[in-house]
Amino acid sequence: MAGTAASPVERAASLKALLARNAPQCDELRRLPEENVEALIEAGLFKVMAPRRFGGQEASMRTLLDVSAELGEACGSTAWVFSLINSCLWMSGLFCDETQREVYGSHPDVRICGVLAPAATARSTDGGVRITGRWGYASGCLHSQWAVLGVPPVDSRMQSLALVPMDELRIEDTWHVAGMQGTGSNTLVAQDVFVPDRRLLAVPPAIEGVYATEHTDEVLYRSSFVPALAILLAGPLLGMARGALKLVIERAGDRPIAYTVYARQADSVAFQLQIAEAAMLIDTAALHIARAAEDIDTAAQAGVKLDYLARARVRADTGWAVRSAHKAMDTVISANGASSFAQSSALQRLFRDASTAARHAVVMPAVNQELYGKALLGIPWEQNITPLI
Repeated sequence: MAGTAASPVERAASLKALLARNAPQCDELRRLPEENVEALIEAGLFKVMAPRRFGGQEASMRTLLDVSAELGEACGSTAWVFSLINSCLWMSGLFCDETQREVYGSHPDVRICGVLAPAATARSTDGGVRITGRWGYASGCLHSQWAVLGVPPVDSRMQSLALVPMDELRIEDTWHVAGMQGTGSNTLVAQDVFVPDRRLLAVPPAIEGVYATEHTDEVLYRSSFVPALAILLAGPLLGMARGALKLVIERAGDRPIAYTVYARQADSVAFQLQIAEAAMLIDTAALHIARAAEDIDTAAQAGVKLDYLARARVRADTGWAVRSAHKAMDTVISANGASSFAQSSALQRLFRDASTAARHAVVMPAVNQELYGKALLGIPWEQNITPLI
């Protein structure tokens, strides 16, 4: 197994054979196999976005995206769980120091899942709130010790994110889907759970870059809130598209095109054009992801806030990257033919996983283009279609 002296991307690359071999088991189990989880732990990949103060790597957004794309080439579910857990580890670094110490002191390899929608009822009580609710699509919840959950406004408290121990929640088995089956994105249920004020992070200030952490010298935790949480969803999709393209290219010298004179796909001009188109679409996705990551990382390094237009552009970059990667996947599958959908084919799994992930509400291309268009036209943030910019 890869040692932690290698870069995170190199460590991720070393796991691809294992992840590809276990990918069918992901679907069967509807969760990550424990061998995958242990491999990610051993490689230190569940610490990429955790604070150095607690043994984490405190990497950049670009690193997170590069690692998730590398993992996504082999297994979309594993890449997705890696990304979502690390995004929640990043959010943990936005809370106050007391809360961070509580979370990271609770487990030597703490992992955090999350659902940010305020799908709960809340009531004020001494020193905090009590929450009751159901939060769906909690990717990685079967492998986590804590959860970040959206909480609606109550009394003088704004809409918040609450850090809650998993042993105070119930997991309801609801994740029965066609794609991304291995993410185990089940529903979390809370019944009158107490959350102290120190474990609440106000969302409106966070959108404006105002966090609770006292460690303002830590560059990673100055990253822009919504742009960071949006663009990280694109990395696994980029990887899945790359993985599909590589598989088809590897086989093109041996596979014929049925009902044609071509004994090898690689000799067909039509096939060559489709492969080139898919490769360029993947490059387009990668370039938009890189620009968004650079915007976020550069602003964090400088300690400045991304302005409204730049944040809107990251949302647009996210949607465009996802659309391009998904279109590349569709082009590759079409070029390869109907055999791509054999149950024994890794291509059909990558296609199902990408098709499911590309429908996440935060990455929807049309929605993201609309909010970017409004920003370009000078429509104020308060009048846009969502505050999540």
